[in-house]
Amino acid sequence: MFRTALRNLLAHKTRLMMTALAVLLGTAFVSGTLVFSDSVNSAFRNKMAKSLDDVAVSVTAGRPTTALKEKDALDSRVVETVRALPGVASVRPSVSGTVMVADKQNNPAGSEWGSSGANFVPGANGKDSRYPIVKGRGPAGEGEIVLDARTAAKTGAEVGGTVRLAIDGPVMTKKLVGIAETDDPKVSAGGSLALFDTATAQKLLGVRGQFNELVVSATPGTDQRKLTAAVRDALPKNAFRTQSGKELAAEESKAIDKETSSIRNTFLAFAGIALFVGVFIIANTFTMLIAQRSREIALLRAVGASRRQVVRSVLIEAGLLGLVASAVGFVLGLGVATGLRAVLNSAGADLPDGPLVVEPMSALTALGVGVVVTVLAAWLPSRKAAKIAPVEALAAAEQPPAPRGLLLRNSLGAVLTAAGVAIMLYVTTLKDSGGLEIAMAGAALTMAGVIVLAPLLSRPFVHLFARATGRLTGVSGKLAKENALRNPRRTAATASALMIGLSLITGLTVVAVSADRGVAKMGQQDLTADYKVTSANFGGLSTDIARTLAKEPGVTAAVPLRSVGFQSSDEPALAYAADIASLGKVADIRFVSGSPADVRKGTVAVSDQYAKERGLKVGSTLPMDFYDGEKAAPKVAAVYAKNDVVSAVLTTPSLVDPHLEKVRDDEVLVKAAPGKAGELRAKIKETLGGNPLIKVQSQDDLRRSEAGSIEDVLFLMYGLLGMAVVIAVVGVVNTLAMSVFERTREIGMLRAIGLARTGVKQMVRLESVMIAMFGAVLGVGVGIFLAWSGGHLVRSSFPQYEMVVPWARIAVFLLIALAVGVLAAVWPARRAAKLNMLESIGAQ
Repeated sequence: MFRTALRNLLAHKTRLMMTALAVLLGTAFVSGTLVFSDSVNSAFRNKMAKSLDDVAVSVTAGRPTTALKEKDALDSRVVETVRALPGVASVRPSVSGTVMVADKQNNPAGSEWGSSGANFVPGANGKDSRYPIVKGRGPAGEGEIVLDARTAAKTGAEVGGTVRLAIDGPVMTKKLVGIAETDDPKVSAGGSLALFDTATAQKLLGVRGQFNELVVSATPGTDQRKLTAAVRDALPKNAFRTQSGKELAAEESKAIDKETSSIRNTFLAFAGIALFVGVFIIANTFTMLIAQRSREIALLRAVGASRRQVVRSVLIEAGLLGLVASAVGFVLGLGVATGLRAVLNSAGADLPDGPLVVEPMSALTALGVGVVVTVLAAWLPSRKAAKIAPVEALAAAEQPPAPRGLLLRNSLGAVLTAAGVAIMLYVTTLKDSGGLEIAMAGAALTMAGVIVLAPLLSRPFVHLFARATGRLTGVSGKLAKENALRNPRRTAATASALMIGLSLITGLTVVAVSADRGVAKMGQQDLTADYKVTSANFGGLSTDIARTLAKEPGVTAAVPLRSVGFQSSDEPALAYAADIASLGKVADIRFVSGSPADVRKGTVAVSDQYAKERGLKVGSTLPMDFYDGEKAAPKVAAVYAKNDVVSAVLTTPSLVDPHLEKVRDDEVLVKAAPGKAGELRAKIKETLGGNPLIKVQSQDDLRRSEAGSIEDVLFLMYGLLGMAVVIAVVGVVNTLAMSVFERTREIGMLRAIGLARTGVKQMVRLESVMIAMFGAVLGVGVGIFLAWSGGHLVRSSFPQYEMVVPWARIAVFLLIALAVGVLAAVWPARRAAKLNMLESIGAQ
């Protein structure tokens, strides 16, 4: 039977090629994801390993340096204590912080999360092994700076020139004296690095005389664990955090694994969708192949082959096909992995460089998945083949599906669809976002039910389509309709592959466009300021900025907002502080009880939603446990309608400021004088010295920022789901090609009685369009329903969410499906038209 399976596989190479392509594409997606994940993980680990190469022990401050008592400070005394311990080769005292270097346009030269600064620590030879200088020299004074090579290239700075930067205030200008290389993963991932001499770094990034970390290197042969214990014993208890290099590496590895696993799991989910779509194509192909080989199977049964042997033969054939296609797909996956890195980097992911890493487990997983999926998809067709009686198979060609089989299928489909719809309708009644798992189960059941019901649904659609196009298509249209209705299961299976991809694409599009509309509505509804000024490094703004902007001509109001976290009844919350009287000029704050004038020192205002949840009203007391250990119990002086500009609690700065480590504003909301908004942005940037640390965003900028991220995610989803759509297109081509083969005699007869080659082409083309449009209409309908019902979960946490059906995009999807139907039929139609009339009539 193995030889029989191998012979069948080799005898039907052309017929199986399209099926192999579906397996190949799905496997390529899986293997590409796994290789990409392994490669990125390895690149991060290599960067991390290089940066920790000489770290035997790491000593860091137990608390922020500004909160340390003198005896617990990580200063030169601690350095000397550690340096004197046996087994210590060297101690590197490090200072680090956030530094925003300006590019030529006064924008940050590095990413907001990865722009860092550190101290340059020269050894006896004047070099710092961690930051090798490739041009110039190290910094030696307060006015000097060294940049990493990438940042220097971005800024266009040359050794001897000047560099503009900001740390925690106004813009500074320093002389560039050197360019360094670094293995810091944050820099290789798109960040920037600025180096200062130690005294300057302490002054700018920390506290004079103190360090953020001590990096201890060990002498050869020293046990790292024993040295770590010795360092821990030599220092005051509970004052510092001491870790061995191995512990630090393990901690970093966990963080890397967490970051890369989320990316891997996301891509694998879409790879699973692509493979699921491929199952329909594989099952369809083997069903058709078995129908075409029914006489051959009957002969095998007649000469003694058992049903089990027939099943085994088909499954071996499927396994060999899956193995070959998966092997080729794995090789193709290497290109997919390279492409994923390039796509994500172009979208701003800034993944570190590194070679492709192919782990044996990834290769085995990809091959195993491809083979298992192919074998499982061929299992039902193989059982169907084994159940055909030898005499029945020898006596007739393919028989239409038994009515009882369709009846059972339709009944099962109705049950699944009803259950899925019922669950999704229940989801619409949920008041919180905790029903995500329920919604996913309901969506899966709904789609499964529609797939099972697809043969039943295909009949009215095909009849309607044929009636609508009948006058234009004539005899070819009637023949295409009969061909599509001849085997509704095959039509449904082919269309279902396309339906899955389009239902997901439609649902995501509706949710994304609706969320975008909600973001725009949110900005227009609550924020009346023309500009929001924030810090690019999320470190807050100097309180001088609001006062400076308030004096700027063309500014009618510049209102600073700052916040502090607290707990009330063990529930975390955030209190915003502002000049309540002025806040109404930049935000639409509507008070439902009390007034802005009632919110004075020692009182708070709360949102109506927070008041309802807590049972608060004007005159109530709000217990507040701040994270600095202090407590307060201010009275509620007013209640305002929930507002997205401020948090659930609004108060005066006098209540918030004592609990801030450093009094800084989170943002400043600026209202322009009438007719001055357009020119105000440039004036604000100019007034603040072109500071790269400061972001100035208009309402349109804020909306575009939010909408841009939504659009970026949506187009990424389009790209990922595109693989499933491509596989579905392959399925349409495969079905049509094999359908042409099994109808060879019929096509010959049609040609003999006068149907021209163009009529044959049109017949095949119309059948393809019917299948594609059926899948598209079904997918769009299911997608809109799932978006409508699932959107209620979004609305529970995002009140501004309002469902919007983007009919223009949906029309584009339908046009694409129409184009798919036309293009998928090109090769099968040409093949059908080229069949020799006499040879076709004589075909068996």
